[in-house]
Amino acid sequence: MRADRAVLFKLATSERLEQLVKGVPGGEANAYRAASRYVAGRSREEALEVTAAQLAKGHGVSLDLFGELSTDPADAAGVADAYVELAGLIPPPPADVWLSVDLSHLALDVDPSGCADLLARMVQALPSGRRVQVGAEDTGRTDKVRRCVLDVAGRGLADRLGATVQANLLRTPDDVDALTEAGVHVRLVKGAYVEPAGVHPYGEPTDIAYLRLAHQLAATGAPWSLATHDGRLREAVLLALGPVHVEQLLGVRPEVLDELKIREIPTRVYVPYGPDWFRYWLRRVAESRGA
Repeated sequence: MRADRAVLFKLATSERLEQLVKGVPGGEANAYRAASRYVAGRSREEALEVTAAQLAKGHGVSLDLFGELSTDPADAAGVADAYVELAGLIPPPPADVWLSVDLSHLALDVDPSGCADLLARMVQALPSGRRVQVGAEDTGRTDKVRRCVLDVAGRGLADRLGATVQANLLRTPDDVDALTEAGVHVRLVKGAYVEPAGVHPYGEPTDIAYLRLAHQLAATGAPWSLATHDGRLREAVLLALGPVHVEQLLGVRPEVLDELKIREIPTRVYVPYGPDWFRYWLRRVAESRGA
């Protein structure tokens, strides 16, 4: 991984940097202008407008209220309330709209049991056929995320729940087995975090792991999707396995989604919104640096 990319990922977790940028005259406005390519807006209303536009193009949507690393269960309960309200505002089926959340936004680190209860409440707010898609986080939380997802799936809610697995983690084949056996939808990503251990090297080893995991998922017959902006990797999976659902981030190569739709390959766009957009934007900048 390039050094500047690793530095940017580190800065993406820095609250101090965010405060410094926003404290400079014009700093927040300029940063948001750059970030707006990847962000649906600061408000729920703006996000719903972007959702409607993506649906009109024939793409599914996964809506995410920005936030992570909560250490206050009361704040986490408020986040769950916001998601339940959002569930009541999204267009009804057959519009293809899911919700997406990072479990650290629901105070996973300090109250895993309460986090599972909040996730279950969010899932129950959705009609059958829709899902709450749980995002991937760093390896320090992977076990806790897996336990929480399997807990909620075990409450009879697996058909409204999704999880994200990272191809660069050595443990992921076992996680795939556990999640698919539970009936949870799996989203396969390469992995964006800079991890100290337990990972395939960035580049070809991770790409090979991604391809192997795609075949592992296909063999289970469980619902899954591939989420990557690597065109060669995406096309290798599609050629081998047929029209698998493809997921991409808002603002990243949107022309690819339109081309996939013409080919009748199902698509979904990750649509994040909210006031806590700054560090998400830095992650997108880091990822654009490549290997």
